[in-house]
Amino acid sequence: MPKKFIITSLLLFAFSNSTFAQFGFSHEIGAIVGPVAFQSDYGERHDFSTNAGNTGYGIGIIHYLNFSYRAECNCYTPETYFNDHFKLRSELSYNKTELQHFGRWVDNNKTSLIANQLRGMRGSTSVTNVGMQLEYFPLSIRDFSSTIGAWAPFISLGGQFSFYDPEAYSTLGELNSPISTPIKYMGATTNQGGTVWSIVGSIGTRYKLTELSDLMLDLRWQYYFSNWVDGLNPDPAVYVENRANDWNVWINFGYIYYLQ
Repeated sequence: MPKKFIITSLLLFAFSNSTFAQFGFSHEIGAIVGPVAFQSDYGERHDFSTNAGNTGYGIGIIHYLNFSYRAECNCYTPETYFNDHFKLRSELSYNKTELQHFGRWVDNNKTSLIANQLRGMRGSTSVTNVGMQLEYFPLSIRDFSSTIGAWAPFISLGGQFSFYDPEAYSTLGELNSPISTPIKYMGATTNQGGTVWSIVGSIGTRYKLTELSDLMLDLRWQYYFSNWVDGLNPDPAVYVENRANDWNVWINFGYIYYLQ
């Protein structure tokens, strides 16, 4: 299913870009990579060791529609505020994170059965995303494009559709056993993948490296409309500390090349 998802996403990605190309907008392509901090039902909320420990990686390819420039005539578009301050970003990305419980409930001085069970729980999740974001540049895109060494801060908002593949297990034995699993997580785990929508927002900046290339730094927040992305979902009516859906924070380092 992930392969079919990726192939379908690539086809839709190519179709949407070729459709927009008919309007003569210029194109940019790039690659991103960086660490991902996954916030889930593993670990303790607002705990530094949880945030630092449940960290994975992400990679992706990105495409931009640049409305300020027309490829068909090698000229600028009519000067409007939208053309000079917005770009449309398409993305196909993948992230994976290994997960476990951190925090005070699994400190070495805790010797209870529940503490041992929590220490034995392990998990991971792999997520493939496809989607779009509208990026807003407060400064002029035209001025940035013509100035090597310039900076272009931006903010963005968009949505993504994802396929997630979680894995939950215990070093103490099979899950959903009173030997291996705290009562909180009995019947609340899954290794079955699924699909989910998410909302994505980011803040970042570009640096004009050469006439036809930029470097990018991007801090992104992604909120999934599901609490099953990590493979855990304790009853939110009983365990209110776990009622929030899964989300992540991703620091992207990117390279972008101007095609036209």
